[in-house]
Amino acid sequence: MLHRSPGDVTEIAYRIEVRKMDLTQAEREAIQAVIEQQIMAFQKDDAIAAFAFASPDIQNQFGDPETFMSMVKTGYYSLYRPRSVVFSAVTLIQDSPAQKVILMDAEGDLVMAIYQMQQQLNGEWRIHGCFLTSVEEQLM
Repeated sequence: MLHRSPGDVTEIAYRIEVRKMDLTQAEREAIQAVIEQQIMAFQKDDAIAAFAFASPDIQNQFGDPETFMSMVKTGYYSLYRPRSVVFSAVTLIQDSPAQKVILMDAEGDLVMAIYQMQQQLNGEWRIHGCFLTSVEEQLM
């Protein structure tokens, strides 16, 4: 179970989620495809491909694919090697679409990943951030 203090930024960000995001089916499918492709790249240890699905701001933050992959391996292992992936609702967080994804990790524990998405000028979607929370917290 993940523990958060009352002032935790992720808790605040999650609580401002107020409604489902109105996206077309094609936009929802495009968002899910980006996330699926990044997870597949993680499973193949393809740091370059995984890094390519991150938004420009995230790429600038980490600088190179190897640093990005190292961060995922150490801080987001359930994304790096999930046993199972199930897509849930797309919601709105801070005026951006956020895709909820339920992951089963290697130990069989369920984790909710919330992917903040960013649409690029060319229309493509990129992952602009992700935070993890336990599925138990979602049920409370």
